[in-house]
Amino acid sequence: MAYRLPEPLPWAALATPLAAAEDALARLDQLLATSPIRHGWCARTDFADACASLALQGDLVLLEDLVLHDAGRDRHAPSQELTRAHAVLRTRRRIAAAEPGWATSPTGLAALAEDPDQAGDQDMVPVPVPPIDAADGEGDFADVDDAFSAELADIDALIARSSRLLADTGAVREKSPLVYDPAWGETDRLAAWRHAVADTRTLPPVLAATVAYDAWAALEPLQHRAWLGPLLAADLLRARGKARHHLPALASALRRVPRDRWLVRDPLTRWLTVLGAVTAGAEHGMRDHDRWMLAREGLLLKVRGRRGSSSLPRLIDLVLARPLVSTTTIADELGVTPRAAQTLVAELGLRELTGRERFRAWGIL
Repeated sequence: MAYRLPEPLPWAALATPLAAAEDALARLDQLLATSPIRHGWCARTDFADACASLALQGDLVLLEDLVLHDAGRDRHAPSQELTRAHAVLRTRRRIAAAEPGWATSPTGLAALAEDPDQAGDQDMVPVPVPPIDAADGEGDFADVDDAFSAELADIDALIARSSRLLADTGAVREKSPLVYDPAWGETDRLAAWRHAVADTRTLPPVLAATVAYDAWAALEPLQHRAWLGPLLAADLLRARGKARHHLPALASALRRVPRDRWLVRDPLTRWLTVLGAVTAGAEHGMRDHDRWMLAREGLLLKVRGRRGSSSLPRLIDLVLARPLVSTTTIADELGVTPRAAQTLVAELGLRELTGRERFRAWGIL
């Protein structure tokens, strides 16, 4: 099992799109280097890229649900897709906070491959729920027929067996052979991927990241973690000095091109598609930055002349760091009451994004 670069490389076909991708990514990074909203831009991009990572695998996760789940304010029980998206988000933050090149190093790969809490492959286990007691006033089952009572008893017995099983296994977490192929050969696949990355040391940074991503998609070193490929390629760009001030959102970039263009057999076609996606993603990132900067300037005009203890400037920073905010999120972050949070939102004139009467959220687009 190996991933080999074509000899010779088709430089005539690669030169123009590679130059465009290198230029666009460099301009975005330079723009963020001195931007007052760089941290907010990165935070908002992290959420969007996590949702895009799941979308590339065919799963839909709403940005609103991910933001609320990250803040611990879920409107409903999180789905398996939402849990995976949050794992992608935490992994992205972990890579961005580490030294450039950490994720692609042997230490980083080992951590991302073996730590299920950080890497995102958390097994869905049943949560023990205590049976309903009629004596606590929540319900009275005295008149329920025997068949329904028997069904409740069976559910309670199942929960009890699950609790005993979890207690017996303790903290031991093994990969189920029903989900993971024991003969997958992760060690050999990872070695082949690292060898492919080593072959790109003399290539331009963006082309090297393109090859690294393509090799990850072709080799699939880690089962059920195809989403890790764009993050590793983005970290490679940081390590090569092409993205010093942000972690490129390659999943969001790939989401902007038709799926059938990067799922073909010809490697050159796939590379050209990725290079085009990097260019489009960087240009879209610059447009987002300019739009959010304009929104920030408009909001700052509204708080000009306010007293120094006003919470409005902090609310502006919070809105720029989150795709959307709810009343409870504002109250928790700013240390105010929910009613005061609604007053602050009204004073800033933020746009309501959900269209609901309850569980509303605000933000800037």
